[in-house]
Amino acid sequence: MPVDIVFAYKPFLLFLLLVPLLITWYGWKHKEREASIRYPHASFLAGNKRGVRARLIHLPFVLRMIVLILLILALARPQSSSVSRDVSVEGIDIVIALDISGSMLAEDFKPNRLESAKKTAMDFIDMRAGDRIGVTIFSGQSFTLSPLTTDHTLLKELTSNVITGMVEDGTAIGDGLATAVNRLRESQAISKVIILLTDGINNTGVIDPLTAAEIAAVLGVRVYTIGVGSSGPVPYPFQTPMGIQYQQVEIPVDEELLQEMASMTGGRYFWADNQTKLEEIYTEIDQMERSKIDVTEYSRNYDEYLPLVLLALLLFGLEILIRNTWLKTIP
Repeated sequence: MPVDIVFAYKPFLLFLLLVPLLITWYGWKHKEREASIRYPHASFLAGNKRGVRARLIHLPFVLRMIVLILLILALARPQSSSVSRDVSVEGIDIVIALDISGSMLAEDFKPNRLESAKKTAMDFIDMRAGDRIGVTIFSGQSFTLSPLTTDHTLLKELTSNVITGMVEDGTAIGDGLATAVNRLRESQAISKVIILLTDGINNTGVIDPLTAAEIAAVLGVRVYTIGVGSSGPVPYPFQTPMGIQYQQVEIPVDEELLQEMASMTGGRYFWADNQTKLEEIYTEIDQMERSKIDVTEYSRNYDEYLPLVLLALLLFGLEILIRNTWLKTIP
């Protein structure tokens, strides 16, 4: 992108007019101070050449003028300003709504459904560099783990710390979706998406799942629903006085409900019965949600005065050093 240099305080540039005046004054004063010594015969001086010190006698003044110019330019506050251009960008805001109910501890996924869902969600976040992503979690209740953000490092850290039991147990799919929709309510993105992952049947909460889906449709939010879990009985850990004991239990998923929720919003329903399938689903969603829009991009201005000030200080220190050592003169 082309970059231009502009000055925020242009009137300060008028002080540059002082530079030729100071140079003129210096030349006049230096000429006035030249001494002439009369000798009956000056022929013995004819072969003498001017030394390096004599040639560089004006170096301190030159350095001081450069310092003055640099400080005036710094006072004028130079800024780098990028020229605008038309670019294509992805205008997508995404919220991941994750079920953290107790049934997510089933171990048909390794190490269990919740850990597999978290890992796959974090991998998906890595796929979406530049997109704003938020995470909500739900079981018997729902809340926002992270609002929409481009800080994916923080987002992944928060997601990795999610465990079951953070809120009352249960499966409030309607509340989970409603909370996710609320995070996108004021989004201005060209495309708004919710990925809702659950392994159970809606059995609690105050908002009906289909009502939440209707709200999403009205707000232009597309919902992808993912049902997680193997068919039939699955190993589930139970805490007993003798330690953790495993039993085979069935954890049904309301596929019909999830299909209808996705259909109402223009999304799709997916079934993941193993880790590999879950990864493939997220990859498929990633490929589908690549909408691009043409926008005019403007970059912000950045102050560039600091290098000028630092260089001025360096040259000023060099001028003082030279004037008081190598080119020191006796009044």
